[in-house]
Amino acid sequence: MATTGYENLISGSSSSTTTASTTTSTSSSSLSNDDFLTLLVTELQYQDPTDPMDTETILTQTSQLASIEAAQNTADSLDELSEQLQSSTTFNAVSSIGKMASLGSNYITYTGSDDISFEVYFPNEISDGTLTIADSDGNVVRTIDLGDEAKGESGIVTITWDGLDDEGNQVDEGYYSVGATYIDPEGASDTTVLGVYPIESVYYDDGVIKLKLGSNYYNIDEVVEIYAKSES
Repeated sequence: MATTGYENLISGSSSSTTTASTTTSTSSSSLSNDDFLTLLVTELQYQDPTDPMDTETILTQTSQLASIEAAQNTADSLDELSEQLQSSTTFNAVSSIGKMASLGSNYITYTGSDDISFEVYFPNEISDGTLTIADSDGNVVRTIDLGDEAKGESGIVTITWDGLDDEGNQVDEGYYSVGATYIDPEGASDTTVLGVYPIESVYYDDGVIKLKLGSNYYNIDEVVEIYAKSES
């Protein structure tokens, strides 16, 4: 009787056949193209010579072998492509050091009576100017004199707000925008807003790329824009 599929390998009395089947089943839960070829050759070796496997069956199993090999080649190509994309992303992240990054928002969240500190980037040295804090409707609630609070400073400047408006009243919880207009020692005027910082370094955390902006690290997907720093 002709063999079909792998019945001869599973039910045959030959100890060699049983060993081959056992070895294959215990070494892996799935067949690689090498395993498949080994089984096909073994099946041909132990077929009944008086009733050999028909050509159609051989072609079917050979086609299955080709499909397995093609699938493996595709998987290998996808792995290689993934590695290339990861390398490209890493290179692009490193090359962004020294450029400017925007988080896409200049809002802080005020949650209560405690003081709140935040960082604003000033490209040039502060001689005089004002920093304004406005509510979500655009109404300015607090004006801070930079000539008193941050004169002579530049780069990342930490500002602390006590949550009071210009009349000394505590503001409501919510979102508040932060922006500043200032003058440098040479009398040139400049503006800046919260949420825009130079990229100081790149950090890798379990495969996730983080950018250092100010004193904090942000996932690269939190950054909405990266651009070259303008010359002062």
